Amino acid sequence: MTAADIAPADPGRDAKDTKGDGAREGRTEILAKTAEYAAPIALVLLWVAFFIATPDFLTMSNIGDLLVSATILTVLALGQQFAVTVGGIDLSVGANLPWAAALLGFMNSRGYPLAVSIAVAILGGLVVGVLNGYLVGKLQMTDFVVTLGMLSVISGLTLLLTHGNTTAVSSPFLSKFALDGIGPVRWFWLMALIAALVVAGIIFRTRIGTHLLATGGRLEAARDTGISVNKIRLFAYAMSGLLCGIAGVMLVARNGGADPSLQTTYLLSSIAAVVLGGSSLNGGKASVLGTVAGAVLFTSLINGFTILGISQYYQPVAVGAVLLLAAGISRFRK
Repeated sequence: MTAADIAPADPGRDAKDTKGDGAREGRTEILAKTAEYAAPIALVLLWVAFFIATPDFLTMSNIGDLLVSATILTVLALGQQFAVTVGGIDLSVGANLPWAAALLGFMNSRGYPLAVSIAVAILGGLVVGVLNGYLVGKLQMTDFVVTLGMLSVISGLTLLLTHGNTTAVSSPFLSKFALDGIGPVRWFWLMALIAALVVAGIIFRTRIGTHLLATGGRLEAARDTGISVNKIRLFAYAMSGLLCGIAGVMLVARNGGADPSLQTTYLLSSIAAVVLGGSSLNGGKASVLGTVAGAVLFTSLINGFTILGISQYYQPVAVGAVLLLAAGISRFRK
């Protein structure tokens, strides 16, 4: 028997340890609650900072254009939301977006009706998503490798289709779609709102949404309960591809043409918007409202840089920094 064995307990020290544990748990709880609303909080702080830096930021005209630009990233990020919800990631969106746009431009330049061109563009995005889902879900290949490989393949096909040239698309309908609306409400805003409501409805109000969350939360447990996790993962990537195709059409409408170059910024921003918005990279957790706020935040960041005359070379640095911040914040979420 040692002195430590016969030494009397120190109730003061035990009380201090208990108090310290409680304080740490309290701080962790505060951090967790703050992390849940990281995107809206960061968005407000960013808008305040840009307003202080320049009064040209918070004008009706600039905010209107900013939100129109944000809708493309919003739709893209909502697609990414599906992949992240099941514990995956879709890196192919950086190539799928210009691929869908290039298909629209290609079909339109060959004299096909605009409706057919739009349908082919959306279908093209969906096909890429289905291929990703089949390889990840049915063949159980690693999502990172599959979507990274698909990014390279689709990027090459886009360049072959367009010969590396931007295809102009002259369409009064697409122009009005990008610029007009109902009163002060732009059509692009309505498109993003509809997409967000549909995605929220699927994830939080349907059986398949419950299966998406369960698959991302605990894959083996979901399989044991009878959920066809392979089909669920295929569905998630198919939805990502579908929304990517829609975003491609919106990109053409916004820019008046199809640019075949790889959209790395959209890729990084779509992932960061989802994670910063409250979703977990490990899957099983989703936040549509947070994803929308995250998409607006990243668009605001680039918009503010442009107004302030900050070099575009700093934009990917800022996006990457916020992506790292989003990954750090996700550690504190429950």
